[in-house]
Amino acid sequence: MSLKSTLAVFWRTLSSPPATISLGVLTFGGFITGIIFWGGFNTAMEFTNTEDFCIYCHEMEDNVYAELQETVHWENRTGVRATCPDCHVPHEWTNKVARKMQASKEVWGKVFGTINTPEKFEAKRDELARHEWARLEANGSLECRNCHDYDSMDWAAMSDEAVYYMRPAAELNTGCINCHKGIAHHLPQSSGESPVLVVLESKAVTDLEEGQQYFAIDAVELFEDEALTQTAGSLELGAPVEVLARSGNKMQIRLAAWRKEKGFGRVLYHDFGLNMRKAVLNKDTATNAAIVHASETRNDDNTGLDWSEVTVDLWAVSRGFVKDEQVLWDVAAESYASDCSTCHAQPDPEHFSANAWPAMFNGMVGFTNFDEAESKLVLTYLQKHSSDFVEAH
Repeated sequence: MSLKSTLAVFWRTLSSPPATISLGVLTFGGFITGIIFWGGFNTAMEFTNTEDFCIYCHEMEDNVYAELQETVHWENRTGVRATCPDCHVPHEWTNKVARKMQASKEVWGKVFGTINTPEKFEAKRDELARHEWARLEANGSLECRNCHDYDSMDWAAMSDEAVYYMRPAAELNTGCINCHKGIAHHLPQSSGESPVLVVLESKAVTDLEEGQQYFAIDAVELFEDEALTQTAGSLELGAPVEVLARSGNKMQIRLAAWRKEKGFGRVLYHDFGLNMRKAVLNKDTATNAAIVHASETRNDDNTGLDWSEVTVDLWAVSRGFVKDEQVLWDVAAESYASDCSTCHAQPDPEHFSANAWPAMFNGMVGFTNFDEAESKLVLTYLQKHSSDFVEAH
């Protein structure tokens, strides 16, 4: 029999209706086969949801998995532990399959060793974290809501501070990851230049004039002498100075400030009784009466401390300043509005006093994406626009 004839017989056999097997038997057989297949598929799917499997296929055992074990999601008073799939795989079947298909691409790093050393992983941590944050932001933190649900929260059992921030988040149905980055794994270390400083530097004045007032856009090193050899301390971001003299790329500046008559008086403040830093001086500079000229002391009834108004003449490099302080506040206001309204409706700057803002701000800045420079700028903006500076408040 030729090959052509053999194939023809085979096809007739496959396409011919059964002569002895009933339709019921075929249906029942197909049903059983489907159950076996479906059960096997789901069993395999659940096996891929175990931590052992996650560690085997993903490069994580010595980094993010170890970091998880240091957090409340691993060990806590209730004994409820969140495993890898609890936080990274949705429970709903359709979303789960989609996530598994996405995760298959991540095995590439394991196979080809792109992140198989601590150094390689840290170099990619920022990129990997941003991918996961973006995914969770896009799906409304679906995996987090496997366990956390606004409707199930007992507001009466929460602290007043937690309720203050969580109720507005619940009303807006804000995704968990918007506020709680770094809750289970270390945050990436920023290695690039602050975006805020890049913006401000583009607006900096290049030719400063004598007799004019300017505002620092970043910390500025201060010196006692024109040669810039004797360090005196540093100027804080947003601090106003008056230019007394110019010498090439150097300038003599005058600081008008207040200081507490306690200790060496190294910290200079913007105004009487307000903990708003303008500069920090070295001990020798702060105690040098030829450099720091102090007026008579004035007592602060709120703290019992004596303050004195001072003027300090020092030298600095003539760069890193803007002429109009509103430039600083425009950038700060935009950062405050965009980052601090993600979780809740942010309070107006005048809602708190200048001395109250640092505690409020420092308690929440960890939930934002602010770097150090942006944090200082926004806090200074809030203090400068606090109730102490708003007459109508």
